[in-house]
Amino acid sequence: MIWAGPSPGRPDDQASESKSMIQRHWKAFGLSLAGVLGFTTAILVLAGAPPLEAYYHLLKGSLGSLNKTGAVLTAWIPLTLCAVGLLYTFRIGLWNIGVEGQMIMGAIFATAVLRWGVESRVPLLYLAAAFPAAALGGGLWAIGAGILKTKGEVHEIFAGLGLNFVAQGILLYLIFGPWKRPGVASMSGTEVFPTDLRLSFLPGLRFSPAGLILAVIALLLTAWMFRHSRFGLVLKAAGSNPIATLLFGERPNRYMLLAMLLAGGFAGIAGCVQVSGVYHRLIPSISSNYGYLALLVVMLSNYNVFVVPVVAFFFTCLNVGSIQLPMMLRIDSSLAGVIQGAWVLVALAAIAWHRRKVRPEKEH
Repeated sequence: MIWAGPSPGRPDDQASESKSMIQRHWKAFGLSLAGVLGFTTAILVLAGAPPLEAYYHLLKGSLGSLNKTGAVLTAWIPLTLCAVGLLYTFRIGLWNIGVEGQMIMGAIFATAVLRWGVESRVPLLYLAAAFPAAALGGGLWAIGAGILKTKGEVHEIFAGLGLNFVAQGILLYLIFGPWKRPGVASMSGTEVFPTDLRLSFLPGLRFSPAGLILAVIALLLTAWMFRHSRFGLVLKAAGSNPIATLLFGERPNRYMLLAMLLAGGFAGIAGCVQVSGVYHRLIPSISSNYGYLALLVVMLSNYNVFVVPVVAFFFTCLNVGSIQLPMMLRIDSSLAGVIQGAWVLVALAAIAWHRRKVRPEKEH
């Protein structure tokens, strides 16, 4: 018997394929970044603003001091939690657009628990209980979209968008109704929680270490589940070929619901961090649009759990740093949105170009 080379299942072939995949990913990332910088530079030149100075103020405005770095980390935590949750639904082929509503429901459930703890002698117990309650609230809201998908054959995009509006309506009702501040109902939200019902923060940085720990644990847990657990393998198999997965004795619909539950749970925890660690109350804009932004983060990360925190950090730096632009250069802070949108378009173009290039190579 003559062996002409390594078989597809051998370790050396798998290592080569993995190395090639990493190289392709970073090549696409480099092309995307170069395209974004070129596009943004052109916009700045047309606006009459010095590009280098604008980039300098973006960097200084986000990482120029401990307070600014703390503001970046404060925004990075809920954004990363939402993005990690979305990795589960994308892995099984679901577009969980309802992550925004899931975050809102998590914040509502957390607020309900914290309100019960206002008069308690053990407020720390209620603060700890707010996190599983928030995960439950977000998870149940996500399960609603999952049931509409698996039982009612309603596309998850439409189900998620509809539930987002319902969650926002419930939020406004509670703020202006049962949970309104005594004698006043305003957009400023509910009453501020006592200090004992808030997450502690580091002096000078103004962000919660507990929230940071939760985000890191979520990343590591997800990475382990995707690489080493049977659950992660079945999620990928069900997303790639649900019929084959069914023939192997697994139920794709059940895994869809589990993926939605996990995604909603992480989004709910992000809502709890917003309530207990950032605003210390429930406000109408409690989600800060992190759910929608997390969708972009995951797609630009190419659904890679290790790239998600990097892209999320870049986006939060843009959002925080852009505040400096109106003051220093009289440029509208919406430049951050221009950069984010340009990155999405360029990244999609780079991915499409790469796929068209790789397809003929595979055919040969």
